[in-house]
Amino acid sequence: MFGPGESSVVVECTGNGCILIHAIFTSFLLFFMLVTGFAYTTLLERRFLAAIQARIGPNRAGPLGLLQPAADGIKLIFKEDVTPAQVDRIVFWLAPVIKVVPALIVIAVVPLGPKVAIPWFDGKWYRVTQGLVDINVGVLWIMAITSIGVYGVVLAGWASNNKYAMLGGLRASAQMISYELSMGLAVVVPVLLAGSMSIGDIIDAQNETPILGWYVFQNPLAAAILFVALLAEVNRSPFDMAEAEQELTAGYHTEYSGMKFALFFMAEYIGMIAISVIGTALYLGGYHFIWVDKAPLLGPIVFTVKIVLMMMSMIWVRGTLPRIRYDRLMMLGWKVMLPFALLAVAWSSVAVVLADEFGSGVYVLSPVVALVLFLIGAGAWISLAGRKADTISR
Repeated sequence: MFGPGESSVVVECTGNGCILIHAIFTSFLLFFMLVTGFAYTTLLERRFLAAIQARIGPNRAGPLGLLQPAADGIKLIFKEDVTPAQVDRIVFWLAPVIKVVPALIVIAVVPLGPKVAIPWFDGKWYRVTQGLVDINVGVLWIMAITSIGVYGVVLAGWASNNKYAMLGGLRASAQMISYELSMGLAVVVPVLLAGSMSIGDIIDAQNETPILGWYVFQNPLAAAILFVALLAEVNRSPFDMAEAEQELTAGYHTEYSGMKFALFFMAEYIGMIAISVIGTALYLGGYHFIWVDKAPLLGPIVFTVKIVLMMMSMIWVRGTLPRIRYDRLMMLGWKVMLPFALLAVAWSSVAVVLADEFGSGVYVLSPVVALVLFLIGAGAWISLAGRKADTISR
């Protein structure tokens, strides 16, 4: 396999010059990947929804419709960019930027593959991470940055001088508070199981037992809660109440057009990619799979496949479930998600203590018991909901 020969010198990338070059190159690469990924995520959504609904989808611009994102981008660039007369202009212009920047930088702490050795012009091979940086408090970074994006939504609604936009901003802030608690508790579970707040350590801890060591099997309840909370975090259907067209015209971006609207559009889809990266890293083993340890360059490919599958599941949810009523959405966050998130954290805490006392064999039994209890609880909850629906209909 391609790699350093016997006479080559492999050194760790620790010097200031090496770190600077690696940071600049990786930043540009991540930016390019996110912007390109955003463009083709829109095409993926339109084609996948078309397949679900027995339609054709976009197929005119370029072969198989692959140039449709470029056509959409050109259209938005040349659309008239209108700023209403009575808006707070500075805040109105800054709001899309505040929304899109956190989506771009949130995955800076997620390694996309194992360390690899790359050649440089001085004849040496340098071992570098396949990511920007892996700090020891990466989980805190993710929680902090994902909370900033809602400011862009709220400020956009407030600065627009429009009652529908303002209501959309208020809904987004209330929704963020409701589901951020559940998301935070669901993120605590991988930290407990790995014993670290570093995303790299959490990913590597899931490789101790291939595939079955992924935390989605050790605590499926927490994984399901995180998935739902992340959907609410980026206002994806059925949690897109901040822009419900039946009630709020277009919600917080009612007054936006042209490239400012395109930034909100871009932030939503880059947010989809970002939360897929976070969910994959915390519960689906990150870049770990078969042969990745022997071929580190397969890591980003495996990571990408998992991300695409997770995004397709989000698109599937949008094409399947209707938008729920706003009071039901808030009730789900406070009365269902939060208690179950506390239960998931308690379960993992007990499993960690028992494993310390009686050995790692508890980890083998814990996922099985957790999955059985999760399925029993889900079945009982669905049955109870069905009986209540029958009673109401009568």
